Amino acid sequence: MERYVKTITDLLDTQKEPVILVGHSFNGITISRVAELRPEKVAKLVYLTAFLLPEGGSFFKAVSGVEGSKAVENFYLTENEEYALVKEAEMHNAFAHDIPLEAFEAAKPSIVPEPVAPLSYELEITDENFGMLPKYYIECTEDRAIPIAVQRSMYQGKVEKVFSLNTSHTPNFSQPGELAKILLEIADL
Repeated sequence: MERYVKTITDLLDTQKEPVILVGHSFNGITISRVAELRPEKVAKLVYLTAFLLPEGGSFFKAVSGVEGSKAVENFYLTENEEYALVKEAEMHNAFAHDIPLEAFEAAKPSIVPEPVAPLSYELEITDENFGMLPKYYIECTEDRAIPIAVQRSMYQGKVEKVFSLNTSHTPNFSQPGELAKILLEIADL
């Protein structure tokens, strides 16, 4: 997690003006930590069907006991427990059922195993830094990776505004134009 965070904080340190950070899926945790460390560099946080967790939350804690997630149901670790994956036969169904299989197959080389260590990271945030920043959530109502009920339980009472897309976990593939409109609207808020 430290490497993920450092990559973004290094970029933020080069920016003259505060930016809008968008975190998708697991990277909701990443942007939360970045915002904690560089609150003066962040104008807004946008969680795109992402993990918006409290202090001490982690990916593994958040998915423990989750039902109805094709990603969680088909999640496994490599034999050496260094990487996490979703069974290949279920990836399209779990993450992008609303795009053609051919398009998903073309993107598949970019889908790589996740290192396990960051998934155990327990989020460190405070009300003074992270807590003071405006947050927005883009829920994906047809998401089979993070079911809508789980998304709603994570953002309830924690965000300025919620936007909805009737998409899978990957609206950047299935509805990029609609997603862009929402991001532009958030920029103007």
